[in-house]
Amino acid sequence: MQSKCENCPVYNEAHLKKLGIKMDNFDYVVALAGNPNTGKSTVFNSLTGLKQHTGNWPGKTVTRAEGGFEYNNKFYKLVDLPGTYSLLSTSADEEVARNFILFGKPNVTVVVVDATRLERNLNLVLQVLEITDKTVVCLNLVDEAERRGVHIDEKRLAKELGVPVVATIAREKQGINNLLAAIEEVALGRYKGRPKKIKALDPKISKALDKLIEVLKEEFPDTPNLRWVAMRLLEGDQSIIDAVNSGELSSLTIKDKLTVNNELI
Repeated sequence: MQSKCENCPVYNEAHLKKLGIKMDNFDYVVALAGNPNTGKSTVFNSLTGLKQHTGNWPGKTVTRAEGGFEYNNKFYKLVDLPGTYSLLSTSADEEVARNFILFGKPNVTVVVVDATRLERNLNLVLQVLEITDKTVVCLNLVDEAERRGVHIDEKRLAKELGVPVVATIAREKQGINNLLAAIEEVALGRYKGRPKKIKALDPKISKALDKLIEVLKEEFPDTPNLRWVAMRLLEGDQSIIDAVNSGELSSLTIKDKLTVNNELI
């Protein structure tokens, strides 16, 4: 492999190194997320071929698969995240997937969805979009959906979500070239995602959220999507609270500053 390109977008190399993921000779890192049984592993194999290996996430019994592929003279590291239904960190799998997307800052996150169960799968897509707009939705198993009389307009879906949507039949490698093209567009910054965010919040929650975001912005300016972090703190997400106070977000601790109306969040 050649050396990394000089002007590639910056991922969190320190966090990736902590997870045992080496980025030597790779230009971009791509996370592969999705519900179980969406064909995610087939998509992973279609992209990486034999250039892959497996292991465990540090300190976890959760299996990790990673591989690589080349596209238009750029080298991509692909990390297959555990199959999850959400990113609310109620299980080890969810915690691994959520933390990788949030702290690893992948250049692109591909979310594989089952076209036959799109409504259920969109829950994870929307949660990923709350963290990062550098997302591509892989609409897999479109052939099975069509056999059931389900026809999905991927262009309209892309417009509604604000990110690229690519229809695939991964086991037959149909649509994989289009998926690679979409990954490149997002990785190189040619496509700027504009996902829709949740806006219907109680005024008191919105006020508290705005205050907390200002504190986080001052202390952790390099953290992606501080709004999402702030929402998890307001919900009392212990893993995010621990990440703040242990230095996962930064070398600083802001325990005494995370207050709204003089009450500790």
